[in-house]
Amino acid sequence: MDIFAPLAEGRHPRRYQPGQVIYLQDSPADEFYYLVRGTARSYISSQAGGERILTIHHTGDLMGEASFFDACPRVSSAVAVTECEIVSVDREALDRVFQKHSDLALPMLQYLARTVRLLSHHVDEATFLPASQRLARHLLAETREGVSFPCTHEELGFAIGVSRVTVSRLLADFSRRGLLQTGYGSVTVLNRAGLEQEAGG
Repeated sequence: MDIFAPLAEGRHPRRYQPGQVIYLQDSPADEFYYLVRGTARSYISSQAGGERILTIHHTGDLMGEASFFDACPRVSSAVAVTECEIVSVDREALDRVFQKHSDLALPMLQYLARTVRLLSHHVDEATFLPASQRLARHLLAETREGVSFPCTHEELGFAIGVSRVTVSRLLADFSRRGLLQTGYGSVTVLNRAGLEQEAGG
């Protein structure tokens, strides 16, 4: 059961096509988003034009909630990966939901704490871990064994803070060892246990 489903009660989700921007970094955070259906990607952009993927959002996830709650400009952007149906939630709408579903407050705080922990995790990985561990951990966080994960080498490089060439070399090594299979614009994890060993160093 999707615990955040009450956010969509009586609302008509907006449909986003693949590649369509949901919100932009540095824009006002007057609302956050509930992903009713689909897959989206959140990322940070640098002044030089590079991007670092923060996470892949799936059906039932919240997006942009951290900036909404601290009332500061957004620290990231989000874009639809597949066709998405999304409900935007402003403060008035959230108050109405809480009045009717007071038990939703704690799960939302826990979700917010997870978001903060995710950002800290990205900082730690970028600072301390070698590229092979960063890539393994990113793939484990974003994929399921045997299920194709749509991504390019450039996107993976932005996500873990290394070059496309480095990602290509690491994926070739992982593939040779039977940990995963690469396709055109996709990666499929074949041996999750083996990838977990790689992630642990």
